[in-house]
Amino acid sequence: MHQIRIMKLKKANFEDVRQFAIDGMHLDWYVNNKLELYLYSQYFIYTELARATHAYGAYIGNNLVGVLLANMHGQPKTYHFPIRKWLLKLIGQGIALLYGKTAGQYDTANQKMLTAYLNEYQPDGELNLFAVKPNIIGRGIGTRLLNQLSKDEAGKQIYLYTDSGSTYQFYFHRGFEMSGKTQLTLERGNQKVPLTCYVLHKQLTATA
Repeated sequence: MHQIRIMKLKKANFEDVRQFAIDGMHLDWYVNNKLELYLYSQYFIYTELARATHAYGAYIGNNLVGVLLANMHGQPKTYHFPIRKWLLKLIGQGIALLYGKTAGQYDTANQKMLTAYLNEYQPDGELNLFAVKPNIIGRGIGTRLLNQLSKDEAGKQIYLYTDSGSTYQFYFHRGFEMSGKTQLTLERGNQKVPLTCYVLHKQLTATA
């Protein structure tokens, strides 16, 4: 059985990251069809990749099985997309037109929770994407990824946004504390999707 290796995320695996996010973060909740899902997931993933100062991939053999992106204040970005950023801007404008109400509701809730958190704490960075291949369970992949960030940034405090559409319970089991909680009902066509949003934080230690 191959061991799990944690290393810098390879650009060749960006498409895998996009699929992990679709499956693990239920990005299909926020769109109406496959084309919109493709465009939204491209926008979401490459926006987060462009923000990342740390980009870890968990590999079994040559296969990506997990990813963690973090944005630590004052540190250089890992990736640069000088051409793609214009495409992302256009996609972002389209998303705003189609889903401005839903996105605005979600972003407003998160911003209120973040403001309350920042009134009390001074974080060193944000964990901005964390996903594991959905069909691999019980291998400790998420823990290994988080441990690597904890080792590299020991003593730093990070925060993250998560919601009930994700496996948010993982964070509570790994020592994250809740800084804010908000209930929302998102409209998806004729459907209403209840959602609980959280802001969580943690002081990283090398033995996390």
